[in-house]
Amino acid sequence: MGDSAKILFVNAEMFPYLPETSISKICRELPQGIQERRKEIRAFMPRYGCINERKNQLHEVIRLSGMNIIIGDVDRPLIIKVASIASARIQVYFIDNEDYFRRKQIYRDDEGNFFPDNGERAIFFARGVLETVKKLRWAPDIIHCSGWISHVLPLYLKKAYKDDPIFASSKVVLSLFDDTPTEAFAPGFNKTILYGAIKPQDAPLPEHAGGMELAKLAAQYADGIILGGEGIQPELLSWCEGLGVPLLPYQAESFADGSYMDSYNAFYDNLLK
Repeated sequence: MGDSAKILFVNAEMFPYLPETSISKICRELPQGIQERRKEIRAFMPRYGCINERKNQLHEVIRLSGMNIIIGDVDRPLIIKVASIASARIQVYFIDNEDYFRRKQIYRDDEGNFFPDNGERAIFFARGVLETVKKLRWAPDIIHCSGWISHVLPLYLKKAYKDDPIFASSKVVLSLFDDTPTEAFAPGFNKTILYGAIKPQDAPLPEHAGGMELAKLAAQYADGIILGGEGIQPELLSWCEGLGVPLLPYQAESFADGSYMDSYNAFYDNLLK
């Protein structure tokens, strides 16, 4: 299984499509490194409005677009775009929607205010990724979620898509960073997130749930957790340590010399044994 495994990377951000940060750098380097270790990969991220489509040569994939995703009783068209990082032989799929991802800012407006629909954007992103992977008929062995906007996906995979043959054997790896929002999502997010067969007890979020509650929920449904950087809130770290799932600690030196890729690769292989 190890060398032939299929790894789906669900990223909040990737360089060069967004400026280089600790998250975007890892999300750019890791898929290439894992592919070079003879695994098959796919990579997804949101198509934020600040991404220059012409410069980065994004184009719509008509055969994958055209579906509507209903969130809060509103139909939202799902648009799939793709671009290539030629030097790495990697294709990146972008989840797009006019209402959620065309604004020029990423998570906050020009005054620094957290967008009230960020929770819905995370829901749309998770469902958009899973529905697109179904259309690709590509069954991932590992789904690796990085960045807070990917935190809805573990719940959906394990509760709403668990009977889909594409995802029957998929395991979730959750990378945690210091990007967990401190703000609350819009009131009622705990109801909006319910989808398919998901019951309130499957997603026990408060009425005014925020990034911390969503991160804990993601960890609850993860098969393995990776600490992707420093600055993770102690409350979240303690929660993860108490879950009893495999946990890979953060080692700064391994990022300096690139050896973290071997550690991540071994982490995947151990989950698939």
